[in-house]
Amino acid sequence: MKKEGDILKKSSNMPHHVVHYAWAVLAVGTFVVLGALGLARFGYSLVLPDMQKALNLDNSGAGVLATVNLVGYLGLAMIGGAMASRYGARMVISLGMLCVSAGMLLTGLSKSFWPIAAWRFLTGVGSGASNVPVMGLMSAWFGPGLRGLATGIAATGSSIALIVTGPLVSRILAGFGESGWRVTWYLFGGFSLLITLLSAILLRNDPAKIGLRALGTKPDALSETPGSPAKLNWGLVYRSRAVWHLGAVYAAFGFSYIVYITFFVRYLTGEAAYTQQAAGNLYMILGWCSLACGLLWSGLSDRIGRKNAMALVFAIHTVSFVLFALWRSRAGYTLSAVLFGISAWSIPAIMAAACGDVVGRRLAPAALGFVTLFFGIGQAAGPYAAGAIADATGSFSNAFLLAAIVAATGCAGSLFLRPIEEVPS
Repeated sequence: MKKEGDILKKSSNMPHHVVHYAWAVLAVGTFVVLGALGLARFGYSLVLPDMQKALNLDNSGAGVLATVNLVGYLGLAMIGGAMASRYGARMVISLGMLCVSAGMLLTGLSKSFWPIAAWRFLTGVGSGASNVPVMGLMSAWFGPGLRGLATGIAATGSSIALIVTGPLVSRILAGFGESGWRVTWYLFGGFSLLITLLSAILLRNDPAKIGLRALGTKPDALSETPGSPAKLNWGLVYRSRAVWHLGAVYAAFGFSYIVYITFFVRYLTGEAAYTQQAAGNLYMILGWCSLACGLLWSGLSDRIGRKNAMALVFAIHTVSFVLFALWRSRAGYTLSAVLFGISAWSIPAIMAAACGDVVGRRLAPAALGFVTLFFGIGQAAGPYAAGAIADATGSFSNAFLLAAIVAATGCAGSLFLRPIEEVPS
């Protein structure tokens, strides 16, 4: 019997019309983002109002549940990219998705605050172990000219989740009553198990191992040979001023967007007189608007530069958060959702491409993991701060205004980024 590698290597000699395996990796990667972020993190916003009622939680408690999830994400994001560079992205991503699945299933089974906090933490650990390496994997399979496009497509996994779960979860909550939020977590966990299997079966760590080069590279630009882990020049990541600056900008995004997305439904149902179904529908609209945002902005970043694209995105987010806080009407909420949607997941996609530009494709997962440390700190601080502000003032408006200020800071920080000189892949 022929070995898998021998069979796949033939693809390097196949006719040009045969679809490159990079597209299969990208398809699976999109599903990984859907599960690790779209369901595990953003799904929390939809079930939060019912979880608060069932568990008798105040806004600070709801913020704590979001924060422990993000602390778990931060813990693995710090090392997930480096682990993928050393041990292979497929193994790390598959194990991460297994943790995501288990965490969501166990969240649905739990009956009190602290067990739920523990399983939300586990879910975050899995999200960090899968999302960071899968975005870095795009730099291994796609050349510099397609890297932004690929990360943008992968980022649409979150949008697809919002589109599907917005109306679906509201129906589950209505149909199952007090048990609706548990059933939702069971459904999310079960689907994530399928994604785990897809990852283990279909993902590949390096095109060179199956006789291919990264899609979009020149015929004479062979993929790097994996080599020995000891030969990785980690100093390119941790001593790079450009990487540290990217991390600071990423922290601003982490803090600002997570406040908005975590308490989006809670704010609408609690302060804007929206029903759960109406809030879910607006969440779906946000998802539809965000469907092409990764493609649009990361592709645009290939043309106008990463710093300019990021600055534009932060400016749009600033306006969106201000509208959500101050224009208290359906028109204001809808416009805010649309503005956020058209730019929602673009910063992570651009950041993944920028890391590949700075340190090269093989160290891109490690660089992305390092800057995600900053992103994770911002994320972990955001929900707790927003919940505390809401409990102190009786409204989330001031929390959204704080998010707007942080997003504006991110815009300024992006403009001060030095032009990125690309390291050859």
